[in-house]
Amino acid sequence: MLLVWFRKLVFVGTSLASAMAVGEDATSLLFDGETLNGWTLMDGSPVTGGWEVIDGAIRLNPAGGRTGSIITNREFADFELSFAWRIEKGTNSGLKYRVRPFASILLGCEYQILDDLSYPHFLPHRKLTGSLYSLYQPNDAKLLRPVGELNSARIVAIGDRIEHWMNGQLILQAEVGSPEWQYRLARSKFSDHTAFGAPGPGRIMLTDHGGEIWYRDFRLTLIGGNGDKLSGESIALPTP
Repeated sequence: MLLVWFRKLVFVGTSLASAMAVGEDATSLLFDGETLNGWTLMDGSPVTGGWEVIDGAIRLNPAGGRTGSIITNREFADFELSFAWRIEKGTNSGLKYRVRPFASILLGCEYQILDDLSYPHFLPHRKLTGSLYSLYQPNDAKLLRPVGELNSARIVAIGDRIEHWMNGQLILQAEVGSPEWQYRLARSKFSDHTAFGAPGPGRIMLTDHGGEIWYRDFRLTLIGGNGDKLSGESIALPTP
């Protein structure tokens, strides 16, 4: 059950960690490439505008104004997720994972996606593209392609270990629950929620904070709790 901003809604979601084999491709459970089946608005209602599927990509079209974020009705535990994304000038979005209810709000770790150069407000590095929003900033390996060009992303969330990748480079590592994690969490906007980002099943969210974004080339692989499949290889940038 989820408590979603001022409304209660029961999701018949499934934790997939025990339902599928380790290393099994679960991409179709996240996105079938043709529809937004399995995604809802934050209040649980169907996605009827703003977000759309075009040529195998999920697009947020801001022409009609803010639509709101969308969220999966399934939960995913340990996984590796790669995808490609492209934004227009001024866009602020991101992909959240391990999304769960905390009192009357849904919170989760976020791979931040932003127009770093043209965003109208100054933001610290821990809130720029590729960051684990509000907690960890990307390292010097970050190579962000210009607005309008395709970037690749990869998220590894296995037990206590989190990795963010961009365009084939590892740009961020975090260990949930470590002294450094606790230090950063205590100084973040999530400081009141000590279980924020903890291992275990959670939903995936695509955020709408204004602007146009395209998500494509999803690949979701479910991983066992032992982390044996944690990788260190680079990945190629998908072609448009």
